[in-house]
Order: sequence, then C-alpha cells, then structure tokens
Amino acid sequence: MNRHDPARQETTVPHHPVPIPPAPLAVHHPHAVPDIQTIQLPDGRIITGYAVAPAKAPEPVPERPAINPLAVNIALGGIGFAAACGGLMLLTTFIAAVAALIQQLVILAAVIFGGFIATQVLGTNHGRDSGGMVVNIRRAVFKRNNFRG
Repeated sequence: MNRHDPARQETTVPHHPVPIPPAPLAVHHPHAVPDIQTIQLPDGRIITGYAVAPAKAPEPVPERPAINPLAVNIALGGIGFAAACGGLMLLTTFIAAVAALIQQLVILAAVIFGGFIATQVLGTNHGRDSGGMVVNIRRAVFKRNNFRG
C-alpha cells in the first residue's frame, strides 16, 4: 500500500468490547419432584440423591394377522398369468413378423427367377446370327386322337 496517498489512508476506529449479558437459564419444572433418598454403603459412606424411577419395558408390538396362503397363491397366479400373456403376445408378434419376412423373400425370389426366365425366352438375340436353334412349325391335323403331320 502506498502510505503517502491520502485517498488510500487507513482509518483506525477504537474498539471497546462490550460484554454480552448472560442468557437467562431455562427453568425446567418436572411434573413431580422426586423424593430425596439417603443410602449408607457397606464401608460407611452415606450417599444422598434423588430417587430414579426404573426404566419401563417397551410395550409389546401387537401381532399382525397372518396372511392367508390362498390369497398369496391367487396374487402370484395373477402375476404369472399377466407375464405369460405378455410373453405370448410377443411370441405371436414375432411369428407374424417371421411369416411376413418369408413371404417377402418368396415374392422376391419369384420376381428374380421370373425375370431370369423372361430374359432367356424373350431375349433380343433371336436373329440368324445368334447361333440359336431354328424351329419350323407345321400345321398339324388332329383327327380322332390320330396325329397326321
């Protein structure tokens, strides 16, 4: 710090501590003041003090009624039935999806195979220079199951 700067001079304030008055004590009034008892020990000493009431045993917790085993079986059966229904629904959905996939694959194979056959039969290379076989179709006469060609 710059001690020669008048704007930054520190000021000192005299501090005089003020004692805090003690808080008033909370007075506890028991419902009944116990009796003072005096006991003489075997070695001759005498002890004087308040009598302390013995600790009370905790009250027994009331026993809950037992649950009927039939009710437990019915509840578990309902949970099992709900789980089985969900599983069966998923299984039928899976079977339907697999069937649709197989159907699509069969259709795709038929389209590809049909296209292959169509290109073989109706191909554009059926001219004389194609090297294909030439078939002459003659007029045939069918008469009473006899072929005359």
